[in-house]
Amino acid sequence: MIDALKARVTQKEFADLVGISQQKVSELLADGILPREGTADQWLHAYCTRLREQAAGRLGEVEGVDLAYERALLAREQREGQRLKNAIARGEYAPIGLLADVLGAASAGVVDRFDQLEGALRKACPDLPESARMTVMQVIASARNEWIRSTAKLVATRVDELADDQAEDALSEGEEWPAS
Repeated sequence: MIDALKARVTQKEFADLVGISQQKVSELLADGILPREGTADQWLHAYCTRLREQAAGRLGEVEGVDLAYERALLAREQREGQRLKNAIARGEYAPIGLLADVLGAASAGVVDRFDQLEGALRKACPDLPESARMTVMQVIASARNEWIRSTAKLVATRVDELADDQAEDALSEGEEWPAS
């Protein structure tokens, strides 16, 4: 058998030997993986070398999948997942939906109390002059409006900072950031 490997073989014979199609052998020859004028043992050596490289992930692309790129993406996802877990553990992170619900409920509670203030003021201080009551109500309305404005500005600023951080992370990892 060893002496038989020193001879040249047809594509079909080699395909039968290693268990692939003749078309695949033809592709390997066309791609320069198998030497054109090689013997069976040279082809077998080249073919096995190619299989080892594929298995080790050192080839750029295997069946349309770039293993090195896929591994880099996986490593990035794992790194981001760990960063998220750490932020949660430190109490620096909560889902946006939860934060929006909490902020909305808190705001609704405060607005309800502010809306009840005028009636409570009339009841508690019936002798309070109308101008004083109006001044108190204007200050309360101004504070409520400022709270809404400040909250909206804070949220917008933080969202912009997060987007900038993500853009910087993507650029530092060699990715392109989509243009907006």
